[in-house]
Amino acid sequence: MQIRRRALVATALAAGAAVALTACGSGGDGGSAAPATVAAVIKGLDNPFFQAMEKGITDESAVAGVRSTVQAATSITDTTGQADKLTGLAGQDFGCYVVNPISGTNLVQGLAQLAAAGKPVVNIDSPVDPAAAQAAGVQLATYIGTDNVAAGKLAAEQMSKALPGGGPVAVVGGIPGDVTSGARIEGFKAGLPGGVTVLQEVAANWERQEALTQATTIIGAHPDVKGFFAANDDMGLGIARAVANAGKTGQIAVISVDGNPDALTAVANGELAATVAQYPYVIGQMGVDACAAAASGATLPAKVDAPVQVVTKDNAQQAIESAPKPPAPYDNPFTAK
Repeated sequence: MQIRRRALVATALAAGAAVALTACGSGGDGGSAAPATVAAVIKGLDNPFFQAMEKGITDESAVAGVRSTVQAATSITDTTGQADKLTGLAGQDFGCYVVNPISGTNLVQGLAQLAAAGKPVVNIDSPVDPAAAQAAGVQLATYIGTDNVAAGKLAAEQMSKALPGGGPVAVVGGIPGDVTSGARIEGFKAGLPGGVTVLQEVAANWERQEALTQATTIIGAHPDVKGFFAANDDMGLGIARAVANAGKTGQIAVISVDGNPDALTAVANGELAATVAQYPYVIGQMGVDACAAAASGATLPAKVDAPVQVVTKDNAQQAIESAPKPPAPYDNPFTAK
């Protein structure tokens, strides 16, 4: 089945490459089809989540016979640098673009260039702001990513299991105003049972060291804190370090989102109570598959939810062994069943 899926992706890209590239103004005498090309701009590779995403894009491109390039911001907060990379790539003759913006608006200028050129754009992981896209005349081919509100609710369900007697918890978000962080926190708060209350919410800019500092302060000010929810694993691991430094590992439950390899190991070791695992490798693969479908002229779904799984100590080893893919089957609407 996997071999057939790969063949279908390659066939779709080969069939649609000439159409996509011709529409984008490529030259030539029309004697032969140009190879399919995909350009991707993602967040900073200082985070293992986006390292896995890059690998998913490059691996799927190799399988499908696609020439691809992946450029990343220098860090997860490098909004201007990331925008410059897309603007540079927008002036080149790629058949399809995959974008993973740092903020909802930082890539809009480059996206407007692509829209004017009629080039298909696949949005993955972090959504482009709909109002900004509309104002710039940008119509995205599809969005592929985690339902972050749902992921937050899954974390809340796990927190309620970790704290059957209830108690106060703290919430650590990413960059203030970030859409992804906000959605995860929204879902977490909405999913908490009545006995679990949020005593404080802070931002740690997606950074492990900042989360360690914030958690250390919170534990010192609120020695009765029973749990922490972190909007990503890097921050969750920083919080886990603060908990360990306070001698409270196993007494304070730390739950985060992402499913990065070091977080899976931390769950297996009992440092994290759980992580809501996303699969950035699969998101990257789906981005390439969506470009294949767009190149072949297919009508794409407006939104596709990427797979997620709650990982606890009970299933951490299984999750580690199946990484970078989920152990359970999942739907990919861009390829034939």
